[in-house]
Amino acid sequence: MMVRLPPMGVKLSEDIEFREGNPNPFRARVRWFDPETRRRLSRSEMLPDEDAAEQWLQRMRRAANRGITPDRAAAKLAEYGESEWALAMRGLEAKSMDPYGAGWRLRIVPTLGHLEVRDIFAGTVDRAAYGWIADGCGMSTVKNTLAALVRVMEQAVRDGIIDINPARITGWNGEFKRAEDELDDPRSLALRDWQALEELAQALVERSADQYAGWGSAVKFTACTAARIGETSGVRTKDIDTRTWEWDVCRQTTPGPGGLMDKATKGKRRRTVPIIPQIRPLVIQRLEAVGYRPMARLFTGPRGGRITTAVLRDATHWDEVVVALGYEHLRRHDLRHTGLTWMADAGVKVHVLRLIAGHGSLATTQRYLHPDRRAIGEAGMALAAHLAEGREAAGPKVVPKERPQRHLRVVR
Repeated sequence: MMVRLPPMGVKLSEDIEFREGNPNPFRARVRWFDPETRRRLSRSEMLPDEDAAEQWLQRMRRAANRGITPDRAAAKLAEYGESEWALAMRGLEAKSMDPYGAGWRLRIVPTLGHLEVRDIFAGTVDRAAYGWIADGCGMSTVKNTLAALVRVMEQAVRDGIIDINPARITGWNGEFKRAEDELDDPRSLALRDWQALEELAQALVERSADQYAGWGSAVKFTACTAARIGETSGVRTKDIDTRTWEWDVCRQTTPGPGGLMDKATKGKRRRTVPIIPQIRPLVIQRLEAVGYRPMARLFTGPRGGRITTAVLRDATHWDEVVVALGYEHLRRHDLRHTGLTWMADAGVKVHVLRLIAGHGSLATTQRYLHPDRRAIGEAGMALAAHLAEGREAAGPKVVPKERPQRHLRVVR
């Protein structure tokens, strides 16, 4: 929705007030008359010193000279993007509007929407993009999401709210290039076996500052259920059925306005996942620890906080641990890749694997059906056995009698 701009050059009245005892004692304030309603409006901010207060007033003055009211000059990204969407997307082809809009609504607003436009920097966008990649977003999805953000932030540059567009980042597509380079050996994205998973979990616990065992439990649970870290963080006691040993996957923890929030799983696909015997003891241990309270979280940090892929990385020194174990490129999302790879190797049919993974299409699931060398050898043996059975079923082969050899006499 396009919001009509006020006339250029709204007149501001400005003042700076010192308020003793406040951590940020200098209050900078601007006041103006709304040109449509004639109501007197104001905006203020508490700042640490007089220079910072003066810079804030200059920024508000510059915004007003460009036709931007002070309240919009200090708007949150979600508010600014909504008001300027039509202007920022002008000239865009109709076929691009839907993916750009989806990227804005599903990723940018939940991740960055609560920040003021002027408080978004290239590093902020970097972290957001790598978070989307870790959450399993494809290359085109991240590209369309960043393209929408670039256009909105470019409008903020034209409006004089910021000087440089921080959304024009580079390097994020290197993550996907690395994945393409590994297509010749896609199993490098998965841990080789249960022992490797146990070694990783134990090393992460030992490397953490408090040696909190919950980190290892969360890692093993995530890998063996082929889940996302956010889904492991979102599991509650009532989601686990210990009679059938199944997990009702119905929520995930993700960044949102004001901090972390729980919401439906990716694509809003509710699914059921089996809990294998290897991790049932740790699930029972977690259930007993929370007293079987229905809404209690099964997996949390040492102080009861929610787990995210970034929290797990920082608390366990993930990057250092995986390099030391020889898994230089192993990401937290590869725990999910590990679980799906193991299930595919175990012979789980592709349509069942799709339901367990919560994928929208079989094409996505088929990426995990990459056989190891043993499976390739077994496929050859199976084909040989099949052909041998076919030959036996056809009965004894009739061999024609050999004709006597004739010696030809050369006549000259």
